[in-house]
Amino acid sequence: MTYNLIKQRLENNDTIILDGAIGAELEKKGAKMHKDLWCGTCSVESPDLVKKVHEEYILAGADIITTNTYATTPIGMKQYGFEDQINEFNKKSVQIAKDAVKNSNKDIAVAGSVSTFGSLYKFGTEAMKPGFKEQLKILSGEGVDLIILEAMSSQADIVETIIECSQESKLPVWLSISCIIDDKTNKVMLGYNDTIDSDTNIYEDFETSINNFSKIHKGPILIAHSDIEVTGQAVKIAKKKFNGVLGAYPNRGHYEKPHWKFVDNITPSEYLEKARSWVEDGAQIVGGCCGVGVEEIKAISKLKKNQNV
Repeated sequence: MTYNLIKQRLENNDTIILDGAIGAELEKKGAKMHKDLWCGTCSVESPDLVKKVHEEYILAGADIITTNTYATTPIGMKQYGFEDQINEFNKKSVQIAKDAVKNSNKDIAVAGSVSTFGSLYKFGTEAMKPGFKEQLKILSGEGVDLIILEAMSSQADIVETIIECSQESKLPVWLSISCIIDDKTNKVMLGYNDTIDSDTNIYEDFETSINNFSKIHKGPILIAHSDIEVTGQAVKIAKKKFNGVLGAYPNRGHYEKPHWKFVDNITPSEYLEKARSWVEDGAQIVGGCCGVGVEEIKAISKLKKNQNV
C-alpha cells in the first residue's frame, strides 16, 4: 500500500521527498565509522543511532527513508572480512528502518539501497553480478517497499550490470547515477569522484548515458552523489533524453576514508531554492546524499503539494 501511495502522488505530479545522508548524520551523533565499511557496521554496532536518524528524517518530512545498506554490499563485505555477516548486517538495517516507520504511525516507504560500493573496475562486471543479486534478494525478502540502485560509478558498463541484475525484481526499482564536469570540455559526464578505485577516470558523455540507461531501465532515474551545481545541469539534460520520472539528491562535501568531510556550505533555505529549481526543470523526487542532512530535508519538504511552498 505504501508504494502505491508514492506511485499515485507521482502520477498526480506531486513532489516526493527522499531522506538525506545516513553516514554523515551518524557521525554527527558520535557513531564510529569503520575504516573500510564506513557506516555499514552501524546497524549492528549502533542500531539506536541508525533508528534515530531515520526517525529524524521522517519528522523532517521525508516520504521515503533509505536502509543503511549502501556500504554492506556482499562484494564489499567479502573484501573487508565480513563475509559471514552479509545477511545479518543487511537484514538488521531493513528491520531498523521498518521499526522507525512503524513507530512514526505515518505512511512512509522504505527503500532498500543496493549499491556499487566495493565494485572496483578491476574485478570485471561478471564478478559483480552475484553480489548485486544477493543483496537484492536479501532486501526484497526483508520487506522493503522499493529498491534504489545507487550506481555510484564512472563506468557505464557497471551501471548497466546492476540494472541487468535488478530486472527480475518484483519491486519497483529506481536508478541513481552520478555525474561530474569534464575539466577539459566543460561537459557533464557520467562520473563519480572515487579515491579508492584508480580506474574511475573512464567517463561517458552524460547525455549518451541517460539515453542508453533509459533503454534498459524503465523506472525513475535520479541524479545522486554529485556536486549540487552539476546536479542542476544534469537534471536539464536528463529531462530532454528521458520521458520517465526524474529525481535529484546531491551531496555536499567529500569522502576521506572513513569520514565525510563537510565543505561547500549551504544553508537550508539556499538548498530549498536549489531543489525548487530542480523541480521546475522536471525533477519529481528530491532529497539529499552525503553531507545533506535533516535540516535540508525539512526545508525542501515545503515542495510537497500538501505543504506551504
